[in-house]
Amino acid sequence: MYNIHFKGVYFLTQKVLPYLNDGGRIINISSGLARFSFPNSSAYASMKGAVEVFTRYLAKELASRKIGANVVAPGAIATEFGGGENKTNDKKREAVANFTALGRVGEAEDIGSVVAFLCTDDAKWINGQRLEVAGGIFL
Repeated sequence: MYNIHFKGVYFLTQKVLPYLNDGGRIINISSGLARFSFPNSSAYASMKGAVEVFTRYLAKELASRKIGANVVAPGAIATEFGGGENKTNDKKREAVANFTALGRVGEAEDIGSVVAFLCTDDAKWINGQRLEVAGGIFL
């Protein structure tokens, strides 16, 4: 399943490139799990690691078109992902808050605002980077 996800990122990018304006931006999504380890997450984390490497290569390979490529790596976010535990399981939310410098589980808006920023001219000098947007988890 996870291999299919990476293939989707790769092939979608290849299909979209002819339509992407010079000076455009590519923002891929990774995970904090590409930086730290949890049991039963090896396949998912490895796939996200592949997305991160792919993004760095895109930044270099698309430089002649001035297309920027970055990756955002969210931490624990209160969504339906993974059965929604970060949203509904109070014990897990408390544990995440205790491991996070900002003391809470992230919200979708925390990630969306960073993705939106990376698409602006204010972020035009950020390229080939992994931005972990995780409230300082496991610092």
